[in-house]
Amino acid sequence: MNPLNAKFKRRGFMGVVGGSCAVITTAVLAQKHERPPEGGQRPPMPPGGRGTPAKKEKAVEGTIRQMAADVLVVGGGMAGVFAAVKAHDAGAKVLLVDKGAVGKSGQTPFARAIFRYEEGEACLTKAEYLKGTAEAAEYMNNPVYTRLLLDHSAERVDELESWGFFKEANYAKALNKPLKDRNIPIVERVALTNLLKDGDRVVGAMGLYIDKNESLVIHAKSVILCTGASGFKPSGWQIGGLTSDGDAMAYRVGAEITGKEWVDGHSRTNPGLGSLGDILSVDSAQIVGQLSIDENVEVSKNGPSSGGMMGPPGGGGGPGRSSSERGEHRGAPPGGDRMAGGPGGPPGGGGGGKSGPGGPPGGKGGGIMPVSMGGASAGMSQHKAEGLFPQDDKCSSNVPGLYAAGDALGSMQNGGVYTQGGSALAGSAVQGAIAGKTAAEFCQGVSMVKTPGSMLKKINTEIYAPLLRDRGFSPQWVTQTLQGVMIPNFILYVKSEERLLAALSYIEYLRDHQVPLLKADDLHELRQCHETANMILNAEMKLRAALMRKESRGSHYRDDYPEANDADWLCWIKIKQADDGSMALLKHPIAKS
Repeated sequence: MNPLNAKFKRRGFMGVVGGSCAVITTAVLAQKHERPPEGGQRPPMPPGGRGTPAKKEKAVEGTIRQMAADVLVVGGGMAGVFAAVKAHDAGAKVLLVDKGAVGKSGQTPFARAIFRYEEGEACLTKAEYLKGTAEAAEYMNNPVYTRLLLDHSAERVDELESWGFFKEANYAKALNKPLKDRNIPIVERVALTNLLKDGDRVVGAMGLYIDKNESLVIHAKSVILCTGASGFKPSGWQIGGLTSDGDAMAYRVGAEITGKEWVDGHSRTNPGLGSLGDILSVDSAQIVGQLSIDENVEVSKNGPSSGGMMGPPGGGGGPGRSSSERGEHRGAPPGGDRMAGGPGGPPGGGGGGKSGPGGPPGGKGGGIMPVSMGGASAGMSQHKAEGLFPQDDKCSSNVPGLYAAGDALGSMQNGGVYTQGGSALAGSAVQGAIAGKTAAEFCQGVSMVKTPGSMLKKINTEIYAPLLRDRGFSPQWVTQTLQGVMIPNFILYVKSEERLLAALSYIEYLRDHQVPLLKADDLHELRQCHETANMILNAEMKLRAALMRKESRGSHYRDDYPEANDADWLCWIKIKQADDGSMALLKHPIAKS
């Protein structure tokens, strides 16, 4: 069921965690119903108030338009383009749908480097690279997907070069070229909200046009989610459109989701389109786990240092920190210093690391420049660490007919850290190509199933429910409340059970009492209502996964459990919707080798 049309729950919530809620400086205000003044007139608004909003004109459900394809690709970034191209080349009829525009949405336009590995040219063999990545990731990476990066990145980068990818800072023209060459149809500015199922199998998707009062149904034999990472619309990083749409749709049809406890700690705005893309290779004998949260932990424990207002770059030990707190227990290489890398940023802390656009200079941290703490990318996990849990090396989910690639697939390519500059973009290309070919092969053995019109009408009513409400909560206001709960450093980066439970009580309240009453005044706000509901689901996943993992490892830090605990937590956490609608969390053991 779409949560925007769920039954409003009136049960109380304030006693869930008792006094611990006081640690969060966010207030949820209960509005009392008051008797209107004589004459039934509303009290006058104070100066500057909006007053009673005008009644919406023509607030009706959108008409339903239907299309069909063998493979539906959702998302037009690096993973989505390769998925569409390879599915087409494998003989499938493909349709690509994007909430924004191909090559211009998500994080792909801002990535300034891509990793290319070719054995014989690199300074590390595949075996050495795999071993170094496992150690830096504390064995949380999935070596299957790490190897796929090494096996296929050179071929994918060479294809990009043939499309003209490295000739312009704006990638849109290059990413559209192979789609146009193959006449692959593209539908832009459509926000998909629901996956369609027939029994256990996904058979398409449905959503709304952002610019006109229409819904779109795509009947498909298979669906590939290339919907990118998850965020809370933070002000610093360009992820305002990445609102956990893919994870939310998949979770609601029974898919397993993983990686929500890991966090990305970028502390500044992405440098943007100031340079051409660069090709990076392994040029250091060290592989380093770049956490980009060490500074958050350091400042929280020890306060500002002489390196700057919020401390020097790098994860080197500060006063009062034990060796385990400095990161040695996290599998850091000799030297142990780490820099906050970006998507396309070079490996830091190794000495000899390549300095290039999109990230800080390599080498050891030493207080060279002041840095500020994270929050610019709030809501994101580490690249390739969150999303649908892969069941095999083919980007398959546990739901037949449903695949994912790029930052929508929890491949754990690098574990819960970032180990190689440019590997995020390369991993999206590699996984997109694999998912496209796999989905096309799946289509050959199944028939097209069209969802009945009665079911489509029911879903359409759910999609447009916020637009038809006369009263309710604006998505902007609820999103702002969500941000106030989830973005603080002491919730997102430096965690404890008390604070996580307190935050969870607020998120549960938003889920139960405000999401069902979200209200839209136009189609733009209607899209925002669905995004807000998805972000609140993502917040609940992140809090519950962080509560479950009672240790500190990679980019997950608990000040009440500051050490890694292999005996209990050498595992991935999977999240799935239980039969009763509750959120179930399971351990998936990892074989340390």
